[in-house]
Amino acid sequence: MIFNRNKSEIPGAESALPGREGRPFQVGGTHLTLGNPVETQAPEGYGIAVFGLGCFWGEEKTFWEVAGVWSTSVGYAGGTTPNPTYDEVCTGRTGHAEVVRVIFDPAAVTYQQLLEVFWENHNPTQGMRQGNDRGSQYRSIILTTTPEQQEQADASRVAYQVKMTAAGYGEITTGIVPLDSYYYAEELHQQYLVKNPYGYCPLHATGISYA
Repeated sequence: MIFNRNKSEIPGAESALPGREGRPFQVGGTHLTLGNPVETQAPEGYGIAVFGLGCFWGEEKTFWEVAGVWSTSVGYAGGTTPNPTYDEVCTGRTGHAEVVRVIFDPAAVTYQQLLEVFWENHNPTQGMRQGNDRGSQYRSIILTTTPEQQEQADASRVAYQVKMTAAGYGEITTGIVPLDSYYYAEELHQQYLVKNPYGYCPLHATGISYA
């Protein structure tokens, strides 16, 4: 039964894939657009934001184009399986979402502004999918790294729901939870749309402004 489970359901710890102690691949090097390290901690005084809004190839590009973003990477978060691979995440049996990790200079771009980018660049009412990309790995999710981020994210969801309702959309399904663990995705997925400029990058934005 576990091999036939619904990919739109998030598995519990008892039914998730076991994963592994160490990462089964290497990630590193320099961001191909921003020129800063990919696998790194935030510089002193900088912030980290983590968002899932569908296929992470396109979402990473959306955020690296924001002025004040120092580095981005793509990875897996919000699930149970430690050190998963892309193929494992795609089974729906890790519980993870495809996410982008954003290191930003708060003197140049605020977390509130990053939230605006998040809301305006996908449809947060679709549950376990974005457009034709279906499965729990494509769900809308905000993973906060500080209590202040949690407070701002919660408030932003309430504010954006008002706009979505007025435009005829349903309830926002975005999960907002503290970040537990972030696992880098394989090297081939990092800055994918630089390496593959004609790669698959669907857009599912509603066109509704947050501001």
